[in-house]
Amino acid sequence: MNILYFHQHFSTPKGSVGTRSYEMAQRLLERGHAVTMVCGSYGGGDTGLTTPFVNSRRSGVVDGINIIELDLSYSNSDGFVKRAQTFLKFAWASVRIALTEKYDVVFATTTPLTAGIPGIFARWLRGKPFVFEVRDLWPELPKAMGVITNPVVLGAMSLLEWATYHSAHRLIGLSPGIVEGIVHRGIKKNKVEMVPNGCDLNIFNADVEAWRPEGIATSDLLAIFAGTHGIANGLDSLLDAAAELKRRGRTDIKLLLIGQGKLKPTLMERAKREQLDNVIFHDPINKRKLSGLMASADVGLQLLANIPAFYFGTSPNKFFDYISAGLPVLNNYPGWLAGMISEHQCGFAVPPQDAGAFASALERAADDRPGLKLMGANALQLAEREFDRTLLSNRFVDWLERVTP
Repeated sequence: MNILYFHQHFSTPKGSVGTRSYEMAQRLLERGHAVTMVCGSYGGGDTGLTTPFVNSRRSGVVDGINIIELDLSYSNSDGFVKRAQTFLKFAWASVRIALTEKYDVVFATTTPLTAGIPGIFARWLRGKPFVFEVRDLWPELPKAMGVITNPVVLGAMSLLEWATYHSAHRLIGLSPGIVEGIVHRGIKKNKVEMVPNGCDLNIFNADVEAWRPEGIATSDLLAIFAGTHGIANGLDSLLDAAAELKRRGRTDIKLLLIGQGKLKPTLMERAKREQLDNVIFHDPINKRKLSGLMASADVGLQLLANIPAFYFGTSPNKFFDYISAGLPVLNNYPGWLAGMISEHQCGFAVPPQDAGAFASALERAADDRPGLKLMGANALQLAEREFDRTLLSNRFVDWLERVTP
């Protein structure tokens, strides 16, 4: 089959963001399919294309994937209006591609929700099979976060969500809550498959050179957060824990934040103001370099704001990267990941917004290195047994191959 694949935030492993679509495209190629990836220019991402844009687009073949990159830059630090404009421009350009390119199946993945618009047109105007992947429930999540409050905008997004789900022949959800949310919108359960984010064991469990940023001793307990510094991540909870650790005199525990995002300057200013010298900020790095850092780290931090919609409605890349590296995970909100951590004894599940419990978990980790090592071994076993990217990407391709109008 020829797959027309829409992902606005696509990146190869050369970038510092998630690579799910790249890995899924590679599995499609290995199974004998052709893939055309349509994307924009994402801050922190790297499509692999370097030629100049001509008429607002450029194209080429990268690692076997035919890539069409639109000259539409996007960053998590952009304001709401700018982001909305970029989303709509990408959707409109994608519709034109969906109506003119030659392909057998169209596949689209969020975010944003507008990524599904070309699939709707392909289904109803060209009669093409359409598969839609839901990474976050929109508009439920932005509504719960208070990011979008305008009832007209929320109503339009809800209508688009319904139309996209009902236009798709098959759907994919990345977590139990996402699958449940799709079914709740009137979709038959046999049309929805759960394919969570996976573990890149070939990257994070590889033989790499371990390293630590300057100022972090090899004897320090190193806990890392690798991801976006945005509203959804609730990273003030990390600084609250850092302040508590400082009050307790635990200078041997260091908290490292790697990445970028709208709130990073604010977080850095707070850490400076409160003299939280146990918190270190680092620029984004690609996955290969991140693998070396994780090889030297002791704990991975899976943090989100305390919003009930997150409990079962997210499938964070960073969690799966951590367990791929054999890192115990400290998770600070309830839900399916917290339950998994407790069940498999591969980290710490602490209550939300509880700086004392957060700090105490890190102290337990620092004071019981043998126990921490056992948790890490359990994490790696979980990664290998249930979330190996190869296993999940094959499930993904199986689902696409069975799509029928």
